[in-house]
Amino acid sequence: MTRGLRRWLVAVWLCTVLGALAETSAILLFGDLTDNALQNGSLDAFWSPAAQWLALAVVGAAIGYAGGSLSVWVSERFVMRLREHVFDHVQKLPPHFFQRHRQGDLLSRLTGDVEAIEQMAVSGLIGTASALFSAVFYAAAAFWLQWDLATATFALAPLFWLAARKFSAGVKSVARDGRVADGAVTSVVEESLGNLVLTQAYGRQDAERRRLKVEATAWFRASVRSARLNQAYGQIVQVIETICVLAVIGIGVWEISEGQMTLGQLLAFAALLSYLYPPIRSLAQLGLLVTAATAGAERLIEILDARPAVSDPAQGAHPATGRPDGTVEVRDVSFRYPGTDVTALDGLSFTVRPGETVIITGPSGAGKSTLSKLLLRFYDPDSGALLLDGTPLNAFPLERLREYVALLPQETLVLHDTVRANIACGRPGASDHAIEEAARTADAHDFILGLPDGYDTRVDPNSARLSGGQLQRLAIARAVLRDAPVLVLDEPTTGLDGIAARRIVEPLRRLMAGRTTLMITHDLDLAPDADRVIVLEHGRITETGRHDELLALGGTYARLHHSRKNTAAGV
Repeated sequence: MTRGLRRWLVAVWLCTVLGALAETSAILLFGDLTDNALQNGSLDAFWSPAAQWLALAVVGAAIGYAGGSLSVWVSERFVMRLREHVFDHVQKLPPHFFQRHRQGDLLSRLTGDVEAIEQMAVSGLIGTASALFSAVFYAAAAFWLQWDLATATFALAPLFWLAARKFSAGVKSVARDGRVADGAVTSVVEESLGNLVLTQAYGRQDAERRRLKVEATAWFRASVRSARLNQAYGQIVQVIETICVLAVIGIGVWEISEGQMTLGQLLAFAALLSYLYPPIRSLAQLGLLVTAATAGAERLIEILDARPAVSDPAQGAHPATGRPDGTVEVRDVSFRYPGTDVTALDGLSFTVRPGETVIITGPSGAGKSTLSKLLLRFYDPDSGALLLDGTPLNAFPLERLREYVALLPQETLVLHDTVRANIACGRPGASDHAIEEAARTADAHDFILGLPDGYDTRVDPNSARLSGGQLQRLAIARAVLRDAPVLVLDEPTTGLDGIAARRIVEPLRRLMAGRTTLMITHDLDLAPDADRVIVLEHGRITETGRHDELLALGGTYARLHHSRKNTAAGV
């Protein structure tokens, strides 16, 4: 993540070196000014060191500005790179990863935990270099001024390290608890806002408030413990610094009384201490910084260690680039989700020819939606193979495969953007004419023109402007624009009332025309028009045939069909 930034890190360190040199020179000038101008009351002896001091201050300010600005630029660039890297990685992870992690917690890891790593990897390095260079220069100046005072100073310096070591274990524990609690609070807020209708309809405001209070209390306790540790460490360090200063002043007073030191040298040394102890303290605090940042790093590395369920084929293993006809073959496929013992699909085999429409139905939990995930390669089967025009799906680059297989998912997915952008994501770069033609095919053009800004009206998943049926027609328009040879429809009428469901039937028929279509559904209204119906139970095919043939069998399909009809009739 620091590649390309390292030369700028060197520049920051160089600014640190020059700044430390400027400050050290200014302190030595202060000693000279005290002995020759202040103590003797000589104005003539004042001007030269004063001018040099002012020049050093101006140069030091310019160097400090350059180094500070560059340090912030490097740090923020690192954060941006790391966040993009983690975000790209997250987008490749399989669906079950997001089912096992709360969305708010993932959001917290992508924000606060990324910044924690930056504190360790960039700010920590810059701070360490700055403190180290400063300590070296100030130490050299201190020994040059008065070696015995410097020796006493550094004899007490290990006290800072001992104090930091004493607090490090507690800091890591508190930091980890704080990061976890912060993610939990974000999760509760995100979940509560997403389920606001449920909360209000069932009077769950008090329950949600209590749920937030539990997580917020954990965060509060971790924050207070962290503050107490930091305060305790800070106060102990102040006491150590006071002991060191008193020891130096005591020795200095004795040396002045013995004529071994001037007042200017003592004051310069005292000023040097005010510059010397902060970098020494910073070096001691580095362990605390790394310890606290490690808690965030562990949470982020947990995400980076999660491996995508699928990957692109090796270079040179890609099939021909021509558009496939759309023959889909499922050959003896078995699959179970990672981390489970339940077989979702077991020895599944069937073929769908170009232009055919096949309905996949069955009881809930039969494995229907799992099949759609395999066809889009969210997962690869444990055994068997899925093929497109005779080529295994895992031989296609993911991006190209998903251009050939269009998904109309069970949940209508809407971007927080304009209607035009929502349709255009089916084929980025499509012309306005193509977008409008896709909307006409989906029977969406007329209601879009009735929106306040037409195709430029902004919508979002919770938009009150559009009904469920209208949102579904936008999704159909998106799939029309994609123009993929294979179409996977996963419960396209779920959540729609009878009128809305009937309204999208004709757009669905136009979408399916000429395409290899697999419709995964409990709604069997389109079954009479299908070329074939496949019934799944416990991940296996138990019945297959045309609608009327399966009704005549009187098996699972007939029971599902009659149950659907009875439900529609209100029986």
